[in-house]
Order: sequence, then structure tokens, then C-alpha cells
Amino acid sequence: MPNTKIIEFANLEKSDLFLDALYKGGTKGNVSDDPISKLMGCGNQAGFRYVGSVKKKIKFCVLYSSLSNIDWPDKLDPEMGIFTYYGDNQNPGHELHDTARKGNLILKNTFDALHNKNRSIITPFFIFTKGPLGRDVYFRGLAVPGSPSMSNLDDLIAVWKTKDGHRFQNYRAEFSVLNEPVITRSWINDLLSGDLYSPNAPRSWVEWSNKGKYDLLLAPKVKAHRTRKNRFHTIRSA
Repeated sequence: MPNTKIIEFANLEKSDLFLDALYKGGTKGNVSDDPISKLMGCGNQAGFRYVGSVKKKIKFCVLYSSLSNIDWPDKLDPEMGIFTYYGDNQNPGHELHDTARKGNLILKNTFDALHNKNRSIITPFFIFTKGPLGRDVYFRGLAVPGSPSMSNLDDLIAVWKTKDGHRFQNYRAEFSVLNEPVITRSWINDLLSGDLYSPNAPRSWVEWSNKGKYDLLLAPKVKAHRTRKNRFHTIRSA
């Protein structure tokens, strides 16, 4: 990414979250190099990384993806502000919600609350994707479940897959990326202490939680304009 903002590993614990910024991993060659755990105070492995308890209360949840698994093609659509994310039951042998990290149970509980208009108990989600080197990651945005363009029947779907002759189910979930270019360190600290609605909470998050209003981060592609030389060449070649 050209002109990408880069936050070095030593500065992670005090840094804000900047949209599409690159957060550098460490250099020890082990899981302690993970930048997300330093940024967010969560675990350092897996796709679902949350703070709190699934049985009691989750304070927030990180969704991490390499965006490179062809069987489970997570996808960020920056133009429409939609993030498609697959759950963590990615191999046969387990019931849909019986996963080690309880990621699919988090999805079920979250979307159940959304469909029942009980948004006040829904936690914020933070999207990170793999960076170009080592454990580097990009921050891709603050997200909430569902989309204004999707019905309750479409935003969380249990899909069937077959592997080694065995059938099993996993979730495909749709999230909306909110129009917030910066998430402050102050709000992250508030979340860690259990205060979702502190004065530091982003406006779009509060609006969505209180009123169900999706203020999506829409980013249409920049059109490539032809130079005067290219336009002249096209006319002469016609």
C-alpha cells in the first residue's frame, strides 16, 4: 500500500487504531511477535480474539483474517463497507457451535441479539488482516453485525462443506464497517475496563447501538484519468 502509515512494534500499546495503517510485528520469531495482542490486550492467536467471557460478557472481539484461505474466503469490500467472515468450525468432527475458541457461538449470540433488536448487549468488532511481512497486520475498521442491505435471513448463514468425505457446517457472517477513520486509545482502554459507552466512544458506534443506524464506510474506487498524451494517442489511432 502506497504511503501507508506504519506503527512500530515498540509503540503499539499506546497507539490509536488508524484505518488501513500497518502495525508491525516483533522480531523474536515466536507468538510474542503478534501485534494485535499488544494493541488490544487480547490473545495472540486464532481468528477470533476476544476480551471477557463468552458465557458472561465479552467486552469486544477482534476478527483476524489472512484473506488467503480459498476454502473459507473472507472478504473485505472497501467500496461497500462490508466484511464477509467465516466462522471457526472449519474441519469435520464437531457440531457447528462446538469450537475451541467459541467463535461460532459468538456469531450466533451476536446475530441473535441483532435480530431481536437487542443491540445494547452486542460488543464492538475490530477487523485486522495479514500484513506483507511476518506477523505485521493492517487495521481494517470498526465493525458491527449485519448490513442495511441484507435481511435477517442473509446476514448469518450456516453453510455446508465436505472434507475427506465428511460433511459439516460453518457460519458465513456479514459485518458492516463503520465510518470511523480513527479509533482512539482512550476508547480501547475504556472497553478493557468494561465501559462501551464512555465519552470516548465513536459517534457511529453509539448511533448504531442506540438507533440501529448504519453509517457505513463507503470508499468508491478512484477513477484512472487518462493523460493528455494518452487522449491524443487514442484520437490518432481511431
